[in-house]
Amino acid sequence: MKKYESILKSKVQTKDSKSKLHPRNRNRKRYDLKALIEVTPELENYLKPNKLGEDSVDFSNPTAVKLLNKALLKHYYNIKYWEFPDNHLTPPIPGRADYIHRMADLLAEKNFGKIPTGDKVICFDIGVGASCIYPILGITEYDWNFIGSDIDKESIGSANQIIYNNDTLKEKIDLRLQKNSKDVIFGIIKEDEKFDLTICNPPFHSSTEEATKGTRRKIRNLTGKTSKNPMLNFAGVSNELVCDGGENKFIQNLVRESKKHSKNCFWYSTLVSKQSNLKGIYKVLDKVEAEVVRTIPMGTGNKSTRIVAWTFLTSAEQKEWVKERWKKQCD
Repeated sequence: MKKYESILKSKVQTKDSKSKLHPRNRNRKRYDLKALIEVTPELENYLKPNKLGEDSVDFSNPTAVKLLNKALLKHYYNIKYWEFPDNHLTPPIPGRADYIHRMADLLAEKNFGKIPTGDKVICFDIGVGASCIYPILGITEYDWNFIGSDIDKESIGSANQIIYNNDTLKEKIDLRLQKNSKDVIFGIIKEDEKFDLTICNPPFHSSTEEATKGTRRKIRNLTGKTSKNPMLNFAGVSNELVCDGGENKFIQNLVRESKKHSKNCFWYSTLVSKQSNLKGIYKVLDKVEAEVVRTIPMGTGNKSTRIVAWTFLTSAEQKEWVKERWKKQCD
């Protein structure tokens, strides 16, 4: 097995910062609750003292979590409309933003340290979800264009409504329905289509029972209490959280399918929540003969995760890609 390169986490931090977050993350410092309540007044109804007696959001309550993230998008990203059905996954904005920033850094490595921005950069979001969160962040931060796929029609419809009601997102996102639930990218990518990176937040659990156990554990960590019938504090319909074989099988399928489109994309990538899955993922990446594989540590609060990214492009092909797609716009 080849030696896998790892990108070290930044050590830049301040007293009030969430030190694991990327230096460019707008939510690196502690939440400014006063500013967030000004843009989303309902959030004030869901504050409660933390262990230090300070006002904090009730993270065990899904309504509170959704209002917090809506406020973050309004205050920091100028997103005026962010509505989607309550049964869908509410993504934590700081963690999602970190993924975008770290992939931007990965693109910059091959572009003389300068992050490529603007319309010529196309990002493929596998499983865009009802919240459309990765396109929102990628467009706001770097003005990238996006392709977003999902197997759920309701998610596609909801994401389209978010795009329609925010002028900054219009003409920037192409949403596509994945009609075959067994495929990840097959049927979505056109034969001659090029995109600069893929991002993916795969279903984490292999069964509903496993998802429920995870929620109980999360609530216990947040509140110190045990719940027999917990509500997911970030919600999520079944296809967002559960798939046959869980995260491990989903990512291995993605890797195999990416081989068939090896020259369509510069960097494929995915989140990998379970460190125990890395060995199997690396094994499949060896089998499909990925040219370069990177493992990028990431984390928020007490949670640690990582991005695994890979490319099939040779060094010469990478240089040609940069010259043809990014160089002119970055000069």
